[in-house]
Order: sequence, then structure tokens, then C-alpha cells
Amino acid sequence: VQLQASGGGLAQAGGSLRLSCAVSGSTSSINAIGWYRQAPGKERELVAAITSGGSTNYASSVKGRFTISRDNAKNTVYLQMNSLKVEDTGVYYCCAIGHGSSWWGQGTLVTVSS
Repeated sequence: VQLQASGGGLAQAGGSLRLSCAVSGSTSSINAIGWYRQAPGKERELVAAITSGGSTNYASSVKGRFTISRDNAKNTVYLQMNSLKVEDTGVYYCCAIGHGSSWWGQGTLVTVSS
């Protein structure tokens, strides 16, 4: 399984960005895909996740502002980020889990300015 994250960039507080995670390989092995972020000097944290059944889960800090979704035809998972805050700044990673394994994409940097 390979994951390719994209869509990061610079946004102003209150703005929006959409991240994409393109998945290839043995996608049938995947049970869930999550977006994680790592802010400077902090540990990596789960932001949002979506299961193969379509269930979603969000960190309390982004609930109501971020939406995770998927396009099965494109094998892509999205993270729509609205009402961005300065504290959303960080490197965002997508991660797939399944069959006791996990696969990580490279990070994409999101910078939110005040």
C-alpha cells in the first residue's frame, strides 16, 4: 500500500484548505485511513479517520470544522479543513491501517497565519 498526500500550503486564519491522500496498491487490505498532524515541538496526533464502512471519527479540536471523506472510484481520501486556526499549523500525514499493518504517506505542510 502506498499513500501520497497533497494539498498543504499557506492559509489565513478563518480560511480553508483541502488535503488529498491518494492510495494505491492492495487497497483491499485497508480497514481505515486517518489524517494525523504534527505541530512543531509536539507529538503526532490523530485528526480524523474514516473506516472502510464509512464511519468517521474526529479529534475534539477539529470537530465541526474538518470533514474527512473518500472517493472510492479515485482511491482518494480528503480532509476538508474550514475555519482554520493558527493552532492547526503542522505537518499532516495520512495513514492506512489493516491486517495488523500500517502504511504512512509523506507529510504535507499546513501553515495557518493570523
